Parts: sequence; C-alpha cells; structure tokens
Amino acid sequence: MRVHILDDWFDTLRTLPCFAKLEGHDVTVWTDHEPNPARLAERVSEAECLVLFRERTKIGADLLTRLPNLRLISQRSVYPHVDVAACTQNGVLLCSNMHSDTPSYAAAEMTLGLILASFRQIPQQAASLRAGGWQMGVGRTLRGRTLGLYGYGRIASAVSDYAEALGMKVQWWGSDAGRARAVQDGRAVPQSRSEFFATSDIVSVHVRLKPETKGIITADDFSAMRPRALFVNTSRSGLVSPDVLEAEIVKGRIFAAVDVFDHEPMRDTDHVLATHPNVLATPHIGYVTEDEFDLQFSDIFDQINAYATGAPIHMINSEVWPPTT
Repeated sequence: MRVHILDDWFDTLRTLPCFAKLEGHDVTVWTDHEPNPARLAERVSEAECLVLFRERTKIGADLLTRLPNLRLISQRSVYPHVDVAACTQNGVLLCSNMHSDTPSYAAAEMTLGLILASFRQIPQQAASLRAGGWQMGVGRTLRGRTLGLYGYGRIASAVSDYAEALGMKVQWWGSDAGRARAVQDGRAVPQSRSEFFATSDIVSVHVRLKPETKGIITADDFSAMRPRALFVNTSRSGLVSPDVLEAEIVKGRIFAAVDVFDHEPMRDTDHVLATHPNVLATPHIGYVTEDEFDLQFSDIFDQINAYATGAPIHMINSEVWPPTT
C-alpha cells in the first residue's frame, strides 16, 4: 500500500524497531505539519493509507473529499480529531486500537515529573545556576502531601502508584461511576467535590476529552483550591472551562503545570501559561518517548498489514468493510 505518515516532526519512526513492519509498503514520512486541508490533500493525493500521529492533524470532510485514493486511516487511541461520519461517507475505514488494558506510562511519568519539578523549583534553580547564580528559593517536599486525582482510570492509577511510593496521600474524584469504583476498591474519596479540591495540595486531571467532559474543571473548582496548591493537566486543555485557569493564575494564588493547550502547537510567547512564574509549561510531551512511540506505532502498523491481507482489525466504522469497489 501507499502509506503516508503525517506529523513525524523529528523523523523518529524510521529509527524504531516497529518501522520494520512497513517493509513491502511504499512509505512517505512527512516531518512538518500542514494544517490547510487543500494543501495537505495535494501532498498526500496518492495515499491509500494515512497514519496519524495522535491528534496532530484534524481529519474532516474538507480533506477526505479531496482524497479519492484513500482507503484506510490507521491510528491509536481516541479519535476526536477524526470525522468518522465523513470517513464512512467517503468509504474510508478508520482503524484504531483503543488499548483498553494498557495505560500510557509515559504520560504518568510526565505527570510525576511535572509535580516534582514544580514543587522543587527545578527549572528555576537550573536557570539560576546557568545564569551564574546559586539557589534562588526554597522548594517543598512531596512526602506527606495530598495528591488529588480527578478521574479513576489507567493513567491516574499509575500516577497513584508513583505518588504512594514517595509517601504521598492520594484521594480521588471523578464521575459517579468512577467514584463508585474507587470506593469499592478501598480508595479515599472525599464527601464532596469542593472538599476534594480544598483538601488536595496537588490536583491532577486524568480524563478523556468527550462532549460530556468538556469544561468539567471550573472557576469554582480553582477557587476552592488552597493557596499555593498545584493544578496539573497532562490530559487535554479542553477539560478546563475556557480562560478560567489563566484567570486564576493571574491572581498569583495557585500554581499550575500544564502539558496541553487549547491550540497546538502553542507558539504564543506572551500567553500567561507560557510566561507566568507560577506556571511550568511543556509542549505536549507527555506521551512523547521512543518507547511509547514504538508501542503505539507497532499497533498502528499491525492494522495496516491486517488491512493489506484482507482481514482488518480494530475497525471503528466497520460498515465500510468490505469496500464496495
């Protein structure tokens, strides 16, 4: 198949063991991002298969109608960036392994890293040393602090394991069903949402972005947080109500560590989340490790090979299989 891989910004995939799975296919790798659907369609006009790098490129009808040769989109995990109905209308099969039993340990490690870096002022201390200074302040210890995890899922569970190994207390909040599972598993769940936010030294959100979870973290939640508490988001920016985190940060009362933004790539060097001293911001690197890429793209390439042999797997819109022409 003619396979086009989008948005491999550092040309990483060729260096990974999983890339050998594409042997025998005609592979083109694009190492920059093209947001314009018309120009992107010109690039990949011959593609029979598109490989997506998570949510870096939006796949809508404006692109799909320009790609008559396209038969397959292969990716991994959730697909809010893909117009599934438009795929079906254009006879394009979407395959995506939802990896229900495999958390992203890379994202969990990133969460822990942001918490450690924020509490111990690691970026600021390193910058002071590089500038010819010495210690620039006094950090805080994590042992004995309370970590509030919003969302009772796989990544949050991995973060909980790391936190407990450091001697932290962990408590939980989330959907009714998530809280019920947490209670059943013997986890600490406060009596109310406001108590959860008010009694956590750190709140880290780990929820999938869906219509029902959009904006679930509100201004009232931030107002309930204690002074100098830390809010961490390595999931999706859309989980936070628009502009409320920025407004709270400007007050200088709480801290934040964020790996996700409303518009990515985020290149606004004046944005409060990129400039405020109470914020540690990173460019959506929670899942960006060689190990995680090899795991994810091994699944993605398996889907391509399964399709090529006439037995596709992990079909999202199976009604387009088998193709009518």
